[in-house]
Amino acid sequence: MEAWILITIFAAFFQNVRTALQKSLKGRLSTGGATYVRFLYGAPFALLYIIGIAHFTDLPVPTPNLEFATYAVVGGLSQIFATGFLVALFSLKNFAVGTTYAKTETVQAAVFGVIILGESVGVGAMIAIGISFIGILLISMSSSAFSLREFLSGWTSKAAGIGLLSGALFGVSAVSYRAASLSLGGEGAMMQASYTLVCVLFFQTIVMSFYLPLREPGQLTKTFKNWRVATWVGLTGMLGSAGWFTAMALQNAAYVKAVGQVELVFTFIASYFFFKEKTNRIEAAGILLVVFGILLLLLD
Repeated sequence: MEAWILITIFAAFFQNVRTALQKSLKGRLSTGGATYVRFLYGAPFALLYIIGIAHFTDLPVPTPNLEFATYAVVGGLSQIFATGFLVALFSLKNFAVGTTYAKTETVQAAVFGVIILGESVGVGAMIAIGISFIGILLISMSSSAFSLREFLSGWTSKAAGIGLLSGALFGVSAVSYRAASLSLGGEGAMMQASYTLVCVLFFQTIVMSFYLPLREPGQLTKTFKNWRVATWVGLTGMLGSAGWFTAMALQNAAYVKAVGQVELVFTFIASYFFFKEKTNRIEAAGILLVVFGILLLLLD
């Protein structure tokens, strides 16, 4: 099995853990505050990570350039806005439909990869991505009590539009991070990825440090008061991001995001075994299609 596949699964697992920890903060922090701790507490760990790589390997620290800075800023801002749009769906109807649109980031990452980097995705890979996406549709449909007709008509709603925009921005951020890493040159993908991660996290921390006091007064102080859980959010978030950035430095972002959908499987495993929540037939079918699509992609 290729290294980028194992790294992607590693990233998906820790992203799932980080999301669970962030949810535990929702009662104490606003959505913006819970998002902010991911950057604020993750940046120091990312810095220690790159220092460790530089110390234990012979890989030289990259020299940034204008192309790198441009892609890092575009990727960082796109991720912040994508997260914001995704959060906005909580207050709108047809949330499941909108969330499904956000998950089109895999398909949209393939499109942006062609536009920005000139990378192509094979027919077999597109079929595999399509099968996984159908699985996501089934999972999304079963999460809300409405009919298939309402589900289909909901794709023209405001929520669906915002979700699609969120997915597009997540796709842009994924491809931008890959482009930023590749622009550094060299053969050390781990060093390129970690350097990109450090720069992006510190940039996002600065942006959110200006945003929170202006838009959500009091949240900045609360993020420090909840440092115990926030520290774990930062650590697991950094480990997940390090995995994503490294995998995307090694492989096409669309492929990485497609394999990364294994996170849905982790979510349902945790739901079943730890929270004793039952999975219905539609959800089970959706999970099987996601896994089947991932396996087809890996065999392509």
